Amino acid sequence: MSEHATLRDAILYFSDFEHCKAFMTDIRWSDGVVKCPTCGATKVTYLAKARVWKCYGKHTNAKFSLKTGTIFEDSPVALEKWLPATWMLVNCKNGISSWELHRAIGVTQKTAWFMLQRIRLATQDETHNKLAGEVEVDETFIGGKARFMHADKRAEKIHGRGPDGKTIVAAVLERGGTVRARVCSTRRKAELQAMIRENVEAGSAVYSDALKSYDGLDEFGHEVIDHAVAYVDGNVHTNGLENFWSLLKRSLKGTYVSVEPFHLFRYIDEQAFRYNNRNMNDIERFVYVMRHVIGRRVTYKQLTGKQAEVKDEF
Repeated sequence: MSEHATLRDAILYFSDFEHCKAFMTDIRWSDGVVKCPTCGATKVTYLAKARVWKCYGKHTNAKFSLKTGTIFEDSPVALEKWLPATWMLVNCKNGISSWELHRAIGVTQKTAWFMLQRIRLATQDETHNKLAGEVEVDETFIGGKARFMHADKRAEKIHGRGPDGKTIVAAVLERGGTVRARVCSTRRKAELQAMIRENVEAGSAVYSDALKSYDGLDEFGHEVIDHAVAYVDGNVHTNGLENFWSLLKRSLKGTYVSVEPFHLFRYIDEQAFRYNNRNMNDIERFVYVMRHVIGRRVTYKQLTGKQAEVKDEF
């Protein structure tokens, strides 16, 4: 595919298993030498009919496939469907729902939901470098508006004013760089400031709103914009994070519609991935996330726990 490849190009290209095989082999073994994921041996034989390799090392997992050791492991869904699904999630600005994916590639909605959660795992950033320079900090509330709820649901969820019944999400954004966001249990000083100190280099310029929880960031050049007075005061504002919040909420409200709080961090990671790699083109973003599918896996039981139904997407 060319560097200007589209979704249509990806679907056509990956409809041929040999193309999937060549692409995944290059992703997993860039030097061209296939190695056993269990023992690292290079003495392996490809069994074309079964589409697996056989390792001659002394261990029980003699056969392995392109999916072994990746987020795709043990999935009966073919790579011809997995790869276009990954392309869609990482490149659709507002995400793609499980119902939409189920109709697009011909799998059940439950399977599509599981596929998307596995792909979201590959979008999670494990970078521990601290942000520096000019950094914005802010928090928002995720949850349904009371006026749109049925009376019974409103009585169950809403027991007060303001953020009651909603989930708190806080974030730090390096201007011109990356964003890091997470679900928080409170907006209190201890939790918010711990997140800032964990992710921002001391001495950086930090801009926040007038929330009292941000008072005491003495090791930073901390400046405050009071939104009751103005939204911008020269270089002091949090408009970069307001942009990220709008993108996140657009995907949650417009595409996913209803997300359970215990899955929310996965959707935040998905949106943060697209935001942080916004300067890449579609194929670069796709290849980047595909290099992170290895060594990661989540099972359906881990995702659902005791939940009997999949109901976090409409």
